[in-house]
Amino acid sequence: MSKKKGSKKDWKYYTVKSLAFWVVTAIITGVAFGMIDPENAIKAKPGIDWFIQALKWLVGPIIFLTIISGIVGLESLKEVGSIGLKAFIYFEVVSTFALAIGVLFGNILKPGHGMNLSIESLDASSVESFTKASHENASAWSILKSAIPTDPITPFIHGNTLQVLVMALVLAVLISAFGDKYKPIILKPLEKVQEFFFKLLTIVMWLSPLASFSAMAFLIGKFGITSLIGMASLLGVMFVSILAFIFGVLGIILWFYQINVFKFMRFIAKEVLIVFATSSSESALAPLMRRLESAGVSRGTTGLVIPTGYSFNLDCTNIYLSLSIIFLAQAFNIPLTLSHELSIIFILMVASKGAVGVTGSGFIVLAGTLSAMGDVIPVVTVAVLLGVDKFMSEMRAVGNLCGNAVAAVVVGAWDKQIDMEKFKYSLDHPESVTDAIPG
Repeated sequence: MSKKKGSKKDWKYYTVKSLAFWVVTAIITGVAFGMIDPENAIKAKPGIDWFIQALKWLVGPIIFLTIISGIVGLESLKEVGSIGLKAFIYFEVVSTFALAIGVLFGNILKPGHGMNLSIESLDASSVESFTKASHENASAWSILKSAIPTDPITPFIHGNTLQVLVMALVLAVLISAFGDKYKPIILKPLEKVQEFFFKLLTIVMWLSPLASFSAMAFLIGKFGITSLIGMASLLGVMFVSILAFIFGVLGIILWFYQINVFKFMRFIAKEVLIVFATSSSESALAPLMRRLESAGVSRGTTGLVIPTGYSFNLDCTNIYLSLSIIFLAQAFNIPLTLSHELSIIFILMVASKGAVGVTGSGFIVLAGTLSAMGDVIPVVTVAVLLGVDKFMSEMRAVGNLCGNAVAAVVVGAWDKQIDMEKFKYSLDHPESVTDAIPG
């Protein structure tokens, strides 16, 4: 009798009482609506726009409070520097691997081979805004300038993660410099306010099925299934490349710390689903921080690594960038030498950091890289990717989430800022972890 009750409870947990169940239902319904009635499906876009805006209002304060409480809670500023340095090293090494994977899989699987596209048939005006922005955001100075807010309020309103991060770091370092006697006075109120924002986040996350429906209905209604079919080879290679990166590169990295990548992916499955459904990494940034912290990663590590990673460790965006360049060369029958391919990796190591927080950053960096290569591949060729980029952005967002989740765990383990016994228990019992995504 007890087994029957238990199974009934489990059934409800994984279906009607599970947010993930309603998100999956919303995705399927949204795709169907987009195919049946594209004209009205496009009008569903405000649903996802409002949801993302609400998250931006919450993500800023949560990142701000998490970074401050995490850094102030560390024993010394030396620990902050140690975590930051190790995160920087990790980001650069793994991001380079991601770029290499894009080039490698592009050459092996040849997604653009045989397309025989003509440059003369392209409309240069369709990518003019991206090429202009690529010049404006190309320098290191522009990156530093964009990280400094003009006022303390705007970054929170617009959800500018990089600017919030900078403000939080500066304030946290100043507070820590005053000495240990002020820490207890500051930490307790901060933690209570942070918990309040996490409760608000949990409430907002219940709206994610509506956002998922809106996103999918708009995507299919606007671009159609035909755009998917027309660029199926590129989408397929992108998908395979990201899987190879997650279960190959990240899997090997986790293996060094005796962590099973499949268990890890199950552990962050709800966050992955939300990101896929909304096509936005921001939708799971704060929930991921809360989940990792609850599983044993120190608050200082999650507070520093996750927000910084969302600005400078976009691994699967790097795969997209390098793969897209190889694809364009193949599609337009432009031969690339080994030196060209090495220059792609080298340029993107810098350029991929150059459009943080800028709308259409993928196209901006892509256009800038092609320009920096001396127009070996004409910049106008990126117009071919406009129709399919929205579909690719979902894969990028999911891959970036996985990359940053692994980064926080690895940096935490490397710097001894993680309770590994508790973390491994959480992987085996994910239901035991405090979650910002209900169900």
